[in-house]
Amino acid sequence: MGERCCAAVVRVLVLQAAWALSGGQVRYSVPEEAKAGTVVGRLAQDLGLEAGEAEARRLRLVAPGRRASVEVSGASGALVVSSRLDREELCGKSAPCALRLEVLLERPLRVFHVQLEVTDINDNAPVFPAARKNLSLSENSPPGFRFPLEGASDADIGANAQLTYALSPSEHFSLEVKSKDENKISVLLVLTKPLDRETIPVHRLVLTATDGGRPSLTGTMELVISVLDVNDNPPQFNQSLYKVQLPENTSPGTVFFQLTATDKDEGINQEVYYSFSDTFSDKIQDLFKIDGKSGEIRTAGQLDFEDVQSYDLEIEARDKGTPSLSGHCSVNLKLLDMNDNAPEVWVTSLSVPVPEDASLGTVVALLSVSDRDSGENGRVRCWVWPASPFGLEATFAGSYSLVLREALDRERVSEYEVEVRAEDGGAPALRASRGLRVPVSDVNDNAPLFAQAVYTVLARENNAAGAELARLWARDPDEAANGRVSYSVWDGGVGVGGGGGAAGSSSSGGSGWRPASSYVSVDAESGRLWALQPLDYEELQVLQFEVRAVDAGEPPLSGNATVQLFVLDENDNAPALLPPAGSAAEAGGVAAAEAALALAGAGSESGTLWAWAAWGAPAGQVVAKIRAVDADSGYNAWLRYELWEPRGKGPFRVGLYSGEVSTARALDEADGPRQRLLIVVRDHGEPARSATATLSVSLLEAAEAALAAGSSSSLSAVSRSAAGVELGAGVASAATNVWLVVAICAVSSLFLLAVVLYGASRWAPRAAVLSGPGPTTLVCASEVGSWSYSQRHSRSLCVADGAAKSDLMVFSPNFPPPPPAPAAKDTQPEPSALLDTVSGNTLLSSPTRTKSFCPSRCAGFAGIRAPFPLPESDECLTGSSRCLRISMAHLHVPFEGI
Repeated sequence: MGERCCAAVVRVLVLQAAWALSGGQVRYSVPEEAKAGTVVGRLAQDLGLEAGEAEARRLRLVAPGRRASVEVSGASGALVVSSRLDREELCGKSAPCALRLEVLLERPLRVFHVQLEVTDINDNAPVFPAARKNLSLSENSPPGFRFPLEGASDADIGANAQLTYALSPSEHFSLEVKSKDENKISVLLVLTKPLDRETIPVHRLVLTATDGGRPSLTGTMELVISVLDVNDNPPQFNQSLYKVQLPENTSPGTVFFQLTATDKDEGINQEVYYSFSDTFSDKIQDLFKIDGKSGEIRTAGQLDFEDVQSYDLEIEARDKGTPSLSGHCSVNLKLLDMNDNAPEVWVTSLSVPVPEDASLGTVVALLSVSDRDSGENGRVRCWVWPASPFGLEATFAGSYSLVLREALDRERVSEYEVEVRAEDGGAPALRASRGLRVPVSDVNDNAPLFAQAVYTVLARENNAAGAELARLWARDPDEAANGRVSYSVWDGGVGVGGGGGAAGSSSSGGSGWRPASSYVSVDAESGRLWALQPLDYEELQVLQFEVRAVDAGEPPLSGNATVQLFVLDENDNAPALLPPAGSAAEAGGVAAAEAALALAGAGSESGTLWAWAAWGAPAGQVVAKIRAVDADSGYNAWLRYELWEPRGKGPFRVGLYSGEVSTARALDEADGPRQRLLIVVRDHGEPARSATATLSVSLLEAAEAALAAGSSSSLSAVSRSAAGVELGAGVASAATNVWLVVAICAVSSLFLLAVVLYGASRWAPRAAVLSGPGPTTLVCASEVGSWSYSQRHSRSLCVADGAAKSDLMVFSPNFPPPPPAPAAKDTQPEPSALLDTVSGNTLLSSPTRTKSFCPSRCAGFAGIRAPFPLPESDECLTGSSRCLRISMAHLHVPFEGI
């Protein structure tokens, strides 16, 4: 006991020295089973208290959660043992055994931590499972026969629990001890000398187990060995340890091993019965069954590698002899891990919806993946399906992040069904998946887009105000307010082009430009295009403007579309007769044309026209030309002339499309002195409109006709121009008649006058002028007889003195005219040019006069084929517009009749 006290003092000193190093925590050590009152340590002194201060400040011990086995002495402040300390009760087989105590010091209040280590002493002797064990051995058991014994156990730890075995002296038995593994010791009783039941029927031996403590303790078990006389051969296995491997997914009832034990005895002593050892737990017996007769071992329950990896089955084979003998063996069953656990995927965090403009690398979800299997069966591979636009990134073992790998577009895909798939490395591999719904939130990243960049809208003139012209639609794939589109007509920089001729200049005070919003309106919600007023083709032919679509996003985005509104002509203008060329009315210019159109619109007949024809004029001689215009265009402006009266086979006929009145046959006296012709001019509209002209043709002698043609100032320009070379030939014949008349009548003055008139009519140039600036729009037939409708504005050059067999038509392009500006000097219309008629060809006789048409990019001819290319060398720039100037000297054009 003195040695123990010295050891305790040394430990206290060591603990006090470590006090400063441990940062204020006091550590003591005390051996278990110390007597009550044993001083563990001078606690007050170690805490730095003065003598008597521990009691004054009420130094006390708190042992939370368990009964205190130590206490603080109030007078001395020492930590002493108050009750029995049993390390085995406190800590079992755990080492070291440390108790954590709290020491309270009041006035002021402070808490100190004290660690008390209870050291082990050899206070537990080895204990056998039973104090007595009965054994039966046959008298003819051979030397070397081994019988397993159950070893002892010691509650102490370390060297105090290391056991050695000894057998009481015997000439027949010895003891064999060997280690199975680090924790198990096999104790075998070995027969060293044959037994003789008649000499010693019962052997009593003592098996002693001694531990390694100082002093050592021992435990004993009495072995009572009965020697049997008859059954002297026990069952024997061919080996003492069998190793078996079994897949964990083996179904219950499967036989996985069969034991065979042999017994050399005969009869009933040879019959063997197999069973598990009595030491088997109930849990193991619920998992395995053994057939007592055949020795087959089968599974009885479901095995799981993840719970237990191996089993040690102790088997006993006992014969039916009297007394019965037994043999023993061990079956080591090792379970093989099978891939019977699929991976598991959990979503620990999900951040949705994802904005479609989210940056790459944005974390959408956090996932956790695990597999209960081991080895390759538990190695999990994860991926995302479909592969885009998301991907997985491993953060640490079993944890992944679902991140954005590609840019999102809600208009293409508004929601993703993402599946995170996991696959282990087993064969066959097991898979698991977890579905995620990732919606994409919208941002205003799409401007409204029209289906067409340019819309072509056809509207008939004289439409009702408020009529729907078209319906525009712009698609915005965004949603909610970002995709809500409103429409408006945008007037910025867009104007209106008037019709051809004077119609365009008269649309708005002669400017030809008005905002598009004064003609049309668009519904802000539906995109329907409405007409605000009736449209007039003669005023407006092409209206080009832009419609803007704006969404309600923030910021708003917009898109534009160009609308080209073409006004389709209606047959709302009747043909209007023009005054004869060279008459006083023609000198009125535009006023005369407007008067003619007004007259046609009123549906009145024109006045009587006069013409002269010579007796004997051959068939086909042109005596007059009816001129008419129609303010409409296209098919509605294509005019035809019909001789209404007299019907039947009269002496005259009228050209169906030229309006030229010519002789149908040679004129004679039977036709009378005067012919009254009623000519109807019709257009090709539906319904057709018409005008009538009365032509009075006087039949005279050739000389009189020549005199009438030379003296009359109101003679139609059509008659003079159409006569051409044929009229010259007729005058030559009339001159011969004059000479005859002069010879007969001797009227020389008349002869001289006739010669002068003949020379004047033969050699003097015939005057031809460009028609006044009337709103003439002519459309001619195509080569195959069908109609070519042109959206281009047209100008016509009309021959004043008997036009050739067709008209020259120059078309301006399909563009709105520029804003009104002071016209350049060289772009003003030139005065009427003089025309000569030579061999049926039209020659503009003023080579220095030019006619400008702007813009010129689409200038050309339509309806008839021009026999020459337009001269590119005469292109010029006039102001801000590109113009084509056609020199009159180049227009030597023989046109064929339509």
